[in-house]
Amino acid sequence: MPTLPWAEIDTVLLDMDGTLLDLHFDNHFWLEHLPQRYAEHHGITRVQADAELLPLFRDHAGTLNWYCTDFWSRELKLSIRELKREVAELISLRRDADTFLTALRRSGKRVALITNAHRDSLSLKLERIELAPYFDRLISSHDYGVPKEDQQFWTALQDDFGFDPARSLFIDDSLPILRSAGRFGIAHLLAVREPDSRKDPKDTEEFAALGDYRDLLAGL
Repeated sequence: MPTLPWAEIDTVLLDMDGTLLDLHFDNHFWLEHLPQRYAEHHGITRVQADAELLPLFRDHAGTLNWYCTDFWSRELKLSIRELKREVAELISLRRDADTFLTALRRSGKRVALITNAHRDSLSLKLERIELAPYFDRLISSHDYGVPKEDQQFWTALQDDFGFDPARSLFIDDSLPILRSAGRFGIAHLLAVREPDSRKDPKDTEEFAALGDYRDLLAGL
């Protein structure tokens, strides 16, 4: 990964799940824990639960509904908030993310957490991992009514947070979201090679990939 031109970067925008936090919690919740509890609640087999849930997940992927605990609680007639608490011990920081965040604070850069996570999910994760002190702002796309995949998100963020895209760095594990940021004009984009510590590294295609947060410290 090339050394970042830190002298040309004033603002750092960071995703949460899969970027700062290990995506294992979310993958385990949506692909294992929720289907199992859904099957138990509705008195069906796990195979039947998967057959009902996976098409729903596909239909809403990339939309604000996909990230909304209220939507899924209504849709599935389950408390997503409470089910997430059942496996909250799996929430963990990615290796050396705190080292990077500490260096960012000391550098004087403006730093914002920008996540598609619903405020309920964000609050649960902040209970487990003390992220807030590292950031100037903690922003959920639900605040703007559109997900990061949508260009309207970036317009709303710029109006709200007042950043210069040409002098900003954005790190996210989602390639569609990185492409959306690129279309808006954010000059420095990094993907995450291994968002889920229990899965193989992913192909980040056209984006330079972050493997180790210590690699970003040079020149900061």
